[in-house]
Amino acid sequence: MSDRPSGTATSPLPQANVDDLIAQYDEELPQRTLTRRLDLGVAIVCFLISLFVLNQVFFPLKQGNQYYLMWFLAFVLPLVFICYRPGFGRRKEAGERAADAAEEVAASATGPSTASDSADAAQGSAASAGKPKKPPRSTDNPSVIDWILVVVTFLTCAYPVLPFFSGGFDAFLNRQGSLTTLDVTMGGILLLLILEATRRTTGLILPIFCVAFFLYSYYGAYIPVGWPGAHAGQNFDQIINALYNDASGFYGIPLDVAATYIVLFTIYGAVLDKTGAANFFIDLSFSLFKKSKAAPGRTVALSGFLLGTVSGSGTATAVSLGAVTWPVLKKAGYPKENAGGMLAASGIGAILSPPTLGAAAFIIAELLNVSYGLVLLWAVVPTLLYYLGIFLAIEIDSRKIDVDYRPPPGLRSWPILKKGFYHFISLGIIVVFLALGMAPFKAVVYATLVGIGFGVIEIVLTHRGQPAKILRAIWDVIFGALSTGIRSVLPVTSVCAAAGIIVSTITKTGLGQVISDILVKGAQAISTNPTAVLVFTCIFAAIAVTVLGLAVPVTASFIISWVIVGPALITLGVPEAAAAMFIFYYAVLSEVSPPTALAAVASSAITGGRVIATMWQACKYAIPAFLVPLAFTFTPEGASLVAQGGFLGAVWTGAVSAFAVAALAAGAGGWIVRRAGWPERILCFIAAGALLYLQPLSMIIGFAALALAVIVHLVLRRRVKDGDPTPAEAALPNP
Repeated sequence: MSDRPSGTATSPLPQANVDDLIAQYDEELPQRTLTRRLDLGVAIVCFLISLFVLNQVFFPLKQGNQYYLMWFLAFVLPLVFICYRPGFGRRKEAGERAADAAEEVAASATGPSTASDSADAAQGSAASAGKPKKPPRSTDNPSVIDWILVVVTFLTCAYPVLPFFSGGFDAFLNRQGSLTTLDVTMGGILLLLILEATRRTTGLILPIFCVAFFLYSYYGAYIPVGWPGAHAGQNFDQIINALYNDASGFYGIPLDVAATYIVLFTIYGAVLDKTGAANFFIDLSFSLFKKSKAAPGRTVALSGFLLGTVSGSGTATAVSLGAVTWPVLKKAGYPKENAGGMLAASGIGAILSPPTLGAAAFIIAELLNVSYGLVLLWAVVPTLLYYLGIFLAIEIDSRKIDVDYRPPPGLRSWPILKKGFYHFISLGIIVVFLALGMAPFKAVVYATLVGIGFGVIEIVLTHRGQPAKILRAIWDVIFGALSTGIRSVLPVTSVCAAAGIIVSTITKTGLGQVISDILVKGAQAISTNPTAVLVFTCIFAAIAVTVLGLAVPVTASFIISWVIVGPALITLGVPEAAAAMFIFYYAVLSEVSPPTALAAVASSAITGGRVIATMWQACKYAIPAFLVPLAFTFTPEGASLVAQGGFLGAVWTGAVSAFAVAALAAGAGGWIVRRAGWPERILCFIAAGALLYLQPLSMIIGFAALALAVIVHLVLRRRVKDGDPTPAEAALPNP
């Protein structure tokens, strides 16, 4: 409902420019700019696919799930060749537009930012009316080759279910293990098309991984018998059979999750966006913290958590949030790098937080054969610890930086909450229905219907007495949300189909267990002590998952890491739930991990800060998320953090870990009561590490180190007169 009056405390960046920034820095590459007629045609097709997906929830196809997945891929994959460019320089145009967008954000930071400044804003707009405008962006419709790929993609995807081609679905399945020449040809073409679709949507890295695994599967027999990873090898027909006909490969768990869970949650997020949830969440956050000195930073953290239900992408959340809050952060006195790091860490936190985690969380539920509600339960304590760390870091920065924040007038919580409370109702419905045991794809559909229903009510109240406007606005919400939901899932579908190539190869060749053994043996080479082996294996695994995540999207990173790293952790006694959440967290954290850190790079584009410095600030804010997952796996008690030890276990481990997070925040931020010197900071780091190990002796050491850090800090503080810096403070540079 873009025309509704907004009480937003800031002047947000125009949506087109926000989209440009996301396109430039998100892990998914930017889409084409289509002509209006073709764009409408794509939207209509996406709308119809949404209806097909929704129909599958309540009236599933009688032929089974694999039949549905074949049709889903046949409908969705061809759209990639319409919506995405084939070239390698696709980020350039988005980058140029992103630079203009960043300049506009910087300009807005010095311009009007509150509702009371609207008159000045209008004058500014009038003054600039005479300036020459930039020419409109050129459209980029598909070429003839793209349209040929669209047709071929549909035929190869639908081939197994078309009676006049393959003999029909049942006949195709009956040929498993003995495919015809035409079967193999169509499967080979589809393999190439999926690799090309993945390259168009996410870049070259993941397709290169897929080709490497394919070659390993084909040439495995040439590896010397005594070498790790040697296997009998598979011929081309066997590989295509596993990918095209088996209920794994292209149509395995990754695509199943994309076609059942992710697409529905994406539609739900689009409904929230169309009904104004983003503005509501940010307005409410500002109003709740308006009297606090640290209000801008707190607002960023809380809004990041809430906006994650709309976006689902860490980078997109950071950009959307920064476009609105950066002007306020700048006026309050936050340095560019601190603000950028805060935005990146808050955006990433949205993927790690219930009730709508990142896409990989749905895959966890399928892989472990548990309910999605249980996965949400596993994420509760880690989420609390993550945001505790961010809030403490924000409080420390607000004191070190001496933030000067003055809340905009007239921003009150109750009127904002009364107008948009229904957004929380739809979120609550998901949680309640999941708790009652309902399947998540049904729960999110009901939540989507509730969100649309309340949106319709607000439209009617806003345009009372204007039936034409009411009908048009309602249609915009429904049509826009359903079509946007499918369009947003195009990259995920490509990635999940491509990830099936890797998963199938690892399963058929046993490569996962080979790499798992290498990890464990590497740890055993350092120490033979079982505890040390587990610790070093976890550290190696964390590094491996993070590095992999720098190259491929989060969903693919989790899938690959699970089949490679997961067995190593489980072999050493780590519970499956703890191992899965461990891998999930590090896959997500790649978005704030140097040297790529896409979320931090995107945030620096908004604030104009130095990129590398922004990355390190993001790491500072997100440091609990880098260390807390290790606690899941180091000890049996640590698994209680992901609800593996009962309620009391989660409470006491969560409380001890909260002290560890506080110690981390104090050490990383260099602040306890006042600026802390390196002696206190080092003690805080020791305390955090010892407390996260969650064993009696280590916890005693951790609390002792934390107490000693506070004592040393207070003693040094008393040695000087009030208002004078301590020697440690004097040695520290000014922020």
